[in-house]
Amino acid sequence: MFRWVFLLLIVVVIEIYTFQAVRALTRTRWILIAYITVSSLINLYIFYQLSQFDRSVGQTQKTLFTIGLLLITLLPKILVTTVLLFEDVYRIFAGAYYRVTSPGGPSDFLPDRRSFISKVALGIAAVPFLSLIYGMTIGRYNFRIVNQPVSFPDLPDAFDGFKIIHISDLHCGSFDDAEKIEYAVDLINEQNADMILFTGDIVNTHATEMDPWIDTFRKIRRPEFGSYSVLGNHDYGEYVNWPSEIEKRDNFTAIKDIHRKIDFKLLMNEHVTVRKGEDTIAVIGVENWGRSFKKAGDLGKASDGLSVNDFKILMTHDPSHWELEVKNHPKNIHLTLAGHTHGMQFGIEIPGYLKWSPAQYIYEQWAGLYEFSRRFVYVNRGFGFHAYPGRVGIMPEITVLELKKLKT
Repeated sequence: MFRWVFLLLIVVVIEIYTFQAVRALTRTRWILIAYITVSSLINLYIFYQLSQFDRSVGQTQKTLFTIGLLLITLLPKILVTTVLLFEDVYRIFAGAYYRVTSPGGPSDFLPDRRSFISKVALGIAAVPFLSLIYGMTIGRYNFRIVNQPVSFPDLPDAFDGFKIIHISDLHCGSFDDAEKIEYAVDLINEQNADMILFTGDIVNTHATEMDPWIDTFRKIRRPEFGSYSVLGNHDYGEYVNWPSEIEKRDNFTAIKDIHRKIDFKLLMNEHVTVRKGEDTIAVIGVENWGRSFKKAGDLGKASDGLSVNDFKILMTHDPSHWELEVKNHPKNIHLTLAGHTHGMQFGIEIPGYLKWSPAQYIYEQWAGLYEFSRRFVYVNRGFGFHAYPGRVGIMPEITVLELKKLKT
């Protein structure tokens, strides 16, 4: 109970400060009343929807919209409040200083709030407000092709120039635009890859989320050397309350069967050997292995029978697996493909100049290519979206990895 009272007090403070900023722009009574009315209705809607969240159902289109609305309205107001709080601190110190140095001055303790500061605060708040709206309307389906060459001195000769499509984190239960998903499938097919690898989170929770999209993803052409996949943390049904263990188990079985339905071979702590001419590479797939999430992956079992000299590509959903086990593994995993982070669906990327996201404070490898002693991990930014129904700065990604023979 105390937690809810505390949160309510914070919201009240934020609303008071934001209203002060709005009032600095206009004193027109009907505009101020309209602002209070709309803001109150939005807050009531958000509180009501959050209170109705059903742990037996999990994320729905309605909860996605609610979280998006919460971020669009709350983050800009927090910025406004932060700016005005700093001004209030200044006003308090300025008032105290003036009272001490000028005891005969005016009786008002605090200097008046400067309207300029309020306008600056609203201008700053407009940036995340407009960005989040863009992310929900355009950014979430703004698919990007990322071409990434990776070179190895011991790559088998026949695989020089081998092209791999890497996709991750579909989260099909979040989709609501069939035309955009068809477009993304067309982009995948246009790349004419030799192999497709998918690194988990095909749904948010329930296997039925994929039902409307099976036919769409079956249109992905199976490349010459196959399509392979692994499971992600969301594929185990861990984030909802199930009526029984039997239903949870049946859902997990159905999720595993989705991969067969869309013509992907699901690898569960196992590997396959891919042959091209006289040369081979191994594709290893482990179940989810994460620092903070379910650990079902078994790299030892998955790589059993492989030697240190075999060229190996590992699919693992969570990139923290690479940091904590894979990069120093004695069997020398050449290339690891992961996803999971989504780049937190929010950040700034200017290729060659700037790459930032809150994800980097959680994961050491969160987007793109990383290297350690000639061992590489590539972290896909994700195909779909989860929780916040949008993407700002970190766009949905289809990766085209090209294996190169490093000339010595």
